Amino acid sequence: MKLSEILIAGCQNTREVVRPYIIAEAGVNHEGDLDLARRLIDEACEGGAHAIKFQTYKAETIASKHSPSYWNLNEEPTDSQFKLFQKYDKFWKKEFEVLKYHCDKVGIEFLSTPFDLESATFLNDLMEVFKISSSDITNKPFIEFICDFKKPIILSTGASDLEEIADAVRWIEEKGNVLALLHCILNYPTEDANANLAMIGDLKVKFPGKIVGYSDHTLPKDMKTLETAVILGASILEKHFTHDKTLPGNDHYHAMDKEDLKTFTQNLDRLFEILGENVKRSIPSENPARQNARRSLVASRLIPAGKQIEPEDLTWKRPAHGISPKAIDQVLNARASREIAEDSVLQWSDVITGEEPKTR
Repeated sequence: MKLSEILIAGCQNTREVVRPYIIAEAGVNHEGDLDLARRLIDEACEGGAHAIKFQTYKAETIASKHSPSYWNLNEEPTDSQFKLFQKYDKFWKKEFEVLKYHCDKVGIEFLSTPFDLESATFLNDLMEVFKISSSDITNKPFIEFICDFKKPIILSTGASDLEEIADAVRWIEEKGNVLALLHCILNYPTEDANANLAMIGDLKVKFPGKIVGYSDHTLPKDMKTLETAVILGASILEKHFTHDKTLPGNDHYHAMDKEDLKTFTQNLDRLFEILGENVKRSIPSENPARQNARRSLVASRLIPAGKQIEPEDLTWKRPAHGISPKAIDQVLNARASREIAEDSVLQWSDVITGEEPKTR
């Protein structure tokens, strides 16, 4: 199922945990190399992602020349946003058309986050859903420009207060676009203690009817952070993706690779096996317990034929092969149809109640 179809279908039953749509956020980890970008697409597909997402920008339109860094300078020593973006802004319309073609060829959905009007315009021809970065959540003119393409939108909410999120939601809803929200913590990397996955639930409460997901910046480790997000109701997951986590640079060391993706997919298989059905009922494997671990009404002493049954005549014991204790009101003051020996499991044929037995 395509991402646009998921978004248009709308919010799932709030009781239900759904298998998530997984976006491998390649960003600019291609480092301006088309062959490497194709490799990222292939490995994201192999790892089990449903979509791969890039980022499309020019340094001149995204940051002033004096924009300070906000990342871990030990991992990425570039101390200026402008200088960092200059390193990776070589891909433009022609290159993204090539990547879209390759995505279609291998069977993974193509996405890229635009950061300016020109990139949003040409990306409109290449994808069915727009992703808006946390960094643009207060950028009303840009959000409204993207909305005018009349496509579903995914909005990340990193470093945002509820009021800011509500403003952006209102701008988008006024334009009539379908919208999903991603919980996000805008630290690179995000400490586990700062992940605040419980905020997923708050987004679901504060913005009812919206699909809610999670954009993750924690270190991949065993991928339990994403698994927990799914349990809490995230139905779209986005995580940075690389072919080599040991490479220097801001988006490699906290990214997942294809092996992490495979681990996560296996975790999901196990998780959904354990979760099972979302409607409470007795399942077939419990039938022996229903029959043998539950109790029946049992004669606590000999009950002569014709005697009216009193509380002192009854107790309740396993197995549940006779009259259920839930029917005790029907049995009390009924008459014994025959002599009932002590410790006998009562059957409906043992009593005359004057009414049809309630067996359910």
